[in-house]
Amino acid sequence: MDLAAAQASRDRASRVADLRESVWSLVATTAGLAVALLVVPGVSVSEPWSVLLVGLIVTVGDALVRPALRLLAARFGPLAALLLGLAAQVLIAWAALVHVPGLHLSHGTDVVPVLVVAAVVMAVGRWLLGLRDNDYVLGDLRRRARRGARRRARAAHRAGAAGSAAPPPDGERGVLVVQLDGLAQGTLEFAVQAGLAPTLTRWLRDGTHRLEPWWAQVPSTTPASQAGLLHGAADRVPAFRWWDRELDRLLVTNHPRDAALLEERLAEAGPGLLAGGGAAVSTMFSGGAATNLLVVSRARRGLGPGATFVEFCSSPFVLARALLLTVGELVKELYQGWQQTARRVEPRVSRLGAYPALRAITNVLLRDLNTSLVAEQMVEGAPVIFVDFVDHDEVAHHAGPLRPESLRSLEGLDRVVGLLEQLGRQTARPYDVVVLSDHGQSLGEPFAKTYGFTLESLVRRLTGTDPWPAPSDDERRGPRRDVATAQARGERGEQWHEVAEALRALSGTARGHDAVGPETGRAAGDRTARADEGPGLATDQELVVAASGNFAGVWVTRADEPLRLSRLVERWPDLVPGLAAHPGVGVVVGRDDDGHPVALGAHGLRHLVTGAVEGEDPTAVYGPRAAADLARAAGLESAADLLVVSSVDDAGLVHPFEGLVGSHGGLGGEQNQAVLVHPAAWEVDDALRAGPADGRRLVGADAVHRQLVAWLGALGLGPGAAVAPADPAEQEPTGERAEGAREGTPS
Repeated sequence: MDLAAAQASRDRASRVADLRESVWSLVATTAGLAVALLVVPGVSVSEPWSVLLVGLIVTVGDALVRPALRLLAARFGPLAALLLGLAAQVLIAWAALVHVPGLHLSHGTDVVPVLVVAAVVMAVGRWLLGLRDNDYVLGDLRRRARRGARRRARAAHRAGAAGSAAPPPDGERGVLVVQLDGLAQGTLEFAVQAGLAPTLTRWLRDGTHRLEPWWAQVPSTTPASQAGLLHGAADRVPAFRWWDRELDRLLVTNHPRDAALLEERLAEAGPGLLAGGGAAVSTMFSGGAATNLLVVSRARRGLGPGATFVEFCSSPFVLARALLLTVGELVKELYQGWQQTARRVEPRVSRLGAYPALRAITNVLLRDLNTSLVAEQMVEGAPVIFVDFVDHDEVAHHAGPLRPESLRSLEGLDRVVGLLEQLGRQTARPYDVVVLSDHGQSLGEPFAKTYGFTLESLVRRLTGTDPWPAPSDDERRGPRRDVATAQARGERGEQWHEVAEALRALSGTARGHDAVGPETGRAAGDRTARADEGPGLATDQELVVAASGNFAGVWVTRADEPLRLSRLVERWPDLVPGLAAHPGVGVVVGRDDDGHPVALGAHGLRHLVTGAVEGEDPTAVYGPRAAADLARAAGLESAADLLVVSSVDDAGLVHPFEGLVGSHGGLGGEQNQAVLVHPAAWEVDDALRAGPADGRRLVGADAVHRQLVAWLGALGLGPGAAVAPADPAEQEPTGERAEGAREGTPS
């Protein structure tokens, strides 16, 4: 078979696939409308064939009005895409229902319940038939991709026949990076064994991809990891929220204003991963992308090009279906939360309040929207696309990382990955797919639930800002109280004195001269600053406590740099020993008089620079990488005066300082065990790995960034492609970007 015949065969197969999907779309639409017309009051049908005609009008009408909607949305933005898409769906359906013979509407408003019921029927029908629900979202995009591929193939064939150079029919390769937020290595391996991730299982089983574990350094949070993954500058983010000494205020990474400020700092590290025409979807930072959709750091400039949202907002029943399934997800969460309480599952937290709505939005509406936006960028031929799906992370925070509902959310994400993989084989620019996570999650009962007060409350009590509560009559009469109860009442046991002795030795003070801890004989926080205390020492309640999972920081807000331990214990004698001795705290990191980080525990300390240990090593329980991670975290710009990590037990259970049962940010459990699933032909540079020979892995998001940049560079993509070509006029858009430019879609 010659090349022309082969191309003709591919064209026929592509057209047959288009026809098949178009017929199926028409059948599904007609079936949904038929049921809706039968059950909605005020609507009557006298001719059965009229239902088929309505379905045809709705399907064709959408295709006809969409180019105009793209132009308008490109001019007026995403909100216009939403409103115009809804209006177009209602008007087309209204016109069909009013003007097609054999149908009668009592009121024009009856069109809305008809659309809603039809969307419900179509969603339920796909579920009963075992079809992938998100597949419906991408139907039109797949057809556009195949049409674009056919046009490109014919152009290449004509160029070849004319004897001119032309790219191969499948075009240059692109890369899609899918971040499954909060997915730990152990959780992925469990999901693979349980049959909940068939796409990823197929990749690993068939050898098309490899699993490369990597270590998410402290702070193991999404902002820090994405700063590393997208910009190679994870060291610019010391926590999820922190006291910024330069700004003299609290900085919160998921606030658009603060994220934009951070992006400016990250840009100093050089071009990002997505430089050179890439696209960022639902990320914290842009990575230097040309197209930014739902990016937090760019939110103040808008959600992204409006035309990009038309596909999702204007497709018949897609938005209605997504909204209905969002409500269904909310109801499901309420039921699952009640079940967890009824079965007395522990540990658990309340799953009421805003969370059910948040889960419904992230697991359905945002997932479908992200899928549509990514697919749109693939059809347009973006060279590199990075998307963050937060479904699993959000559910795991409230239910637990290995609880059934968390694993089911992962199952849904695996289906999305499979759909995007399939689309990537049909677009003019074929895509290699990389799946990674930014961190894992660890299970554990919240600190406040275990001990009756928050870490911030503990700090306020240890500094004398808040009084200690008096013991109850039951506690006075009881024969014994455990350590936690004693600490809750501010009692100073043997462990407290061990820490005080260690601090005394660390500061070089003699007993009875400048004593450390409770034996000073004065209440914490009851003295004012002396004239010789020097600049930057806080004298009132000038402490800020901010938590990221089971990792927290304590900042002295008036200090220009982190205070030494000796200064802290001089000002607040009970603070450091009280924290280190508390059973819910595993390690406290401060700085000695030379500015070197020191890790303190209830029974000893470790000098994080030299590795010298006095007593018991408080970092040992967190694994061999803990000391290096804490030393790095203490050295970051705007790092806290005190870094606090909760205790961890032998099962890897931690105590989050937030009201979550699944957490990440510090150390302990699975929260640092992230994953990188990449095409098997792409070798990982061993020079980027660290650790012993039997456990070498990529350490830190910056190392993953460097590896991704190297892979992209080998394909002629990424930051290296950000340099403008010598003659831009000679560069032709890939895929539908040329058409998108004509329609107002950014390229």
